[in-house]
Amino acid sequence: MTKNPAVSPAQVQAVRGFNRFWTQRIGVLDPYLGSELSLTEVRVLYELAHRDQPTASELGRDLGLDAGYLSRILRRFESRGWLARAPSPADARQSLLKLTEAGHAAFAPLQQQSRDEAAALLAALPSEGRDKLIRAMTTMQRLLDDTASQQPSAILLRDPGPGDMGWVVMQHAEIYWREYGFTNEFEALVADIAANYIRKFNPAWDKGWIAEIDGERVGSVFVVRKSPTVAQLRLLILTPSARGKGLGARLVDECIAFARGKGYRKLMLWTNGHLDAARAIYKSRGFTVTSSESFHGYGQQLTSEIWELKL
Repeated sequence: MTKNPAVSPAQVQAVRGFNRFWTQRIGVLDPYLGSELSLTEVRVLYELAHRDQPTASELGRDLGLDAGYLSRILRRFESRGWLARAPSPADARQSLLKLTEAGHAAFAPLQQQSRDEAAALLAALPSEGRDKLIRAMTTMQRLLDDTASQQPSAILLRDPGPGDMGWVVMQHAEIYWREYGFTNEFEALVADIAANYIRKFNPAWDKGWIAEIDGERVGSVFVVRKSPTVAQLRLLILTPSARGKGLGARLVDECIAFARGKGYRKLMLWTNGHLDAARAIYKSRGFTVTSSESFHGYGQQLTSEIWELKL
């Protein structure tokens, strides 16, 4: 198992700086939402309002609260008439907790105010800024939440939209430079392919897929008409984070199914001999190498290969 590198002082400083900014931005250090309650008390109130009769043990465990501290909060709620207790039929030592009508009445304006403040925070941003902020928040939560990391990722294959072809070009340029040392001559090639796809796109014969995981673009592939009987698979790419999930094979399968459905007799592609992962996918789907030759390009000595699949 690979050991994570040591955390640098600059990384620690960046996290602490963000924490200071965010706690000040959302007013964590102030009385929460202008009420006399602390942030922790409002969070307990929220859980009571949205759960079906939890026990104190369940709340303490899920919120990471000290049992004595939580007990004092619950007693305060009870003294205000916000909380009712009932014996647990499963465990006589436990009580089932439930907000009273007065408790719900106390919580409702706090919840609405919280919604209003979140809306005001987002309203100050343009539409694309809101989407970017929410994606960043989702990424932070997924990276730091142990339970989220155990959940299956939401994978989506969709049609390309505005900006996607630029992303495809950027991913090819960055990944092939970082992993194989390709020069920007390769970026120019990919940019030409992408531009031609946009200019000549015909939905009757061509198709593209953008792969997303949890709303983030992670891959692409395209099928274009080469002749009335031959289709070409182009621009298969996956970001490093998307590898090992079977997504590359799924993208190739989509291409094969589309080409067959359109009546093409052959699906062909061009690749390089050192791209072992992609070549393994092609081979497993029945593609065979029909020609190969050595050439110097993109700053490297390479082997060009044509693969074909009879449909």
